[in-house]
Amino acid sequence: MEELTRGRRLLVLGICCSSLFIVGLDSTIVNLALPAIRSELGASVEKLQWTIDAYTLVLASLLMVSGSTADRIGRRRTFQAGLVVFGIGSLLCGIAPTVNLLIIFRVLQAVGGSMLNPVAMSIITNTFTDPRERAQAIGVWGGVVGLSMAVGPVVGGSLVDGPGWRFIFWINVPVALIAVLMTALFVPESRSAVPRRIDPVGQVLVVLLLGGLTYGVIEGRSAGWGSPLILGCFAVAVAALVALVYYEGRRKEPLLDPRFFRSAPFSGATLIAVCGFSALSGFLFLNSLYLQSVRGFSALHAGLLTLPMAAMTVVFAPVSGWLVGHRGPRVPLVVAGTMLTAAGLILSRLSTDTPTVLLLVGYLVFGLGFGMLNAPITNAAVSGMPRAQAGVAAAIASTSRQVGASLGVAVAGTVLTARLVGSFETGFVDAAQLCWFIIAGCGLLVLVLGLITTTQWARRTASAVADELSEAKAAR
Repeated sequence: MEELTRGRRLLVLGICCSSLFIVGLDSTIVNLALPAIRSELGASVEKLQWTIDAYTLVLASLLMVSGSTADRIGRRRTFQAGLVVFGIGSLLCGIAPTVNLLIIFRVLQAVGGSMLNPVAMSIITNTFTDPRERAQAIGVWGGVVGLSMAVGPVVGGSLVDGPGWRFIFWINVPVALIAVLMTALFVPESRSAVPRRIDPVGQVLVVLLLGGLTYGVIEGRSAGWGSPLILGCFAVAVAALVALVYYEGRRKEPLLDPRFFRSAPFSGATLIAVCGFSALSGFLFLNSLYLQSVRGFSALHAGLLTLPMAAMTVVFAPVSGWLVGHRGPRVPLVVAGTMLTAAGLILSRLSTDTPTVLLLVGYLVFGLGFGMLNAPITNAAVSGMPRAQAGVAAAIASTSRQVGASLGVAVAGTVLTARLVGSFETGFVDAAQLCWFIIAGCGLLVLVLGLITTTQWARRTASAVADELSEAKAAR
């Protein structure tokens, strides 16, 4: 790819961040709109789970193939195609007459979304070649998550309380159109020097693994945990995992290279992403229902209450990027894990009349923890990997985030409905307490994994994997 001036590199970063912005905005706003969707379309808690997870599940399933496809046919071309499909999906979500059609159109959104964030991260990785500058760019990237979360509650609350929840999807359309135009004008095309072959078997196995696991968790309570359907889902997921490891380990150009996971920082970053984003998605799902259905706040009021959490993410994501670039990932991961654990414990004390001050303390602590999380995850995913495989490595990190997001909603919704006694409004607080403890447990895992994967032993495993991948590339 041609060498760009610093100004042009920053412009490319801004354009790529626009994709993350609309995807992050969509996630925040949709969670905020769940009570309105529940009321207008008569959706059950399970349907609300699928409204979120239909998107994150398909996104997780396709991210890796999108990353490798972009490395093969061109990152700019793939990025633009993703923006168009995402925009069309958003338009259709806004006109869905039933919750089932809304779920289907969310799947279409996810197909487009799968071509956005990992491809954008690959463009950024190939644009910012200096490690320190790249870490800072990743910090900005993480800050955009917080920015979308900050804008989302206010914009989403205004739209839900004003013209209606359907506009939360339509707002994506003009942003996607502008991003398509800006990409065509300013983002140079790039692709891998050694194109990778398509891996349809690996892709099918990934879909079976994630789909079987998520469907089993969400539908297990209503269908019966011991029913043939649910047991079959979990059996399919286990069989797909075993087959995936076996098949990909023997393929010359795998969709998911098992050698990546011999690097302790990379494997740790994958697990940290699952835990951290499980905590985030569980928090957003539960908090929106709590504030609106239990406390009776309007969507806008609920969004404004959540704003401090998003503000903390905006502030601390660039700080995390700076720390990763100058001091390494240990401090951000320790802070992230500690704060997420503390936030889960604070929010486990919620009641039907919890003082606003206690709510805000929980939100501020959670936002600080999540703001510190993204930069070390992404940095570990792409550091040490050959640039030709940047798309795949970034896609694995993004997949881990979406897997976590899917599991967070699936587990939170399943635990909530299983423990619910009486009406939703009166039984929510007691039913949700275990969910908050699970979120605290996710934070504790982030802390422990952050300590383990930043040791000298872990760094040696990363160097060994990088050398092995470089030697394999040279041999070809």
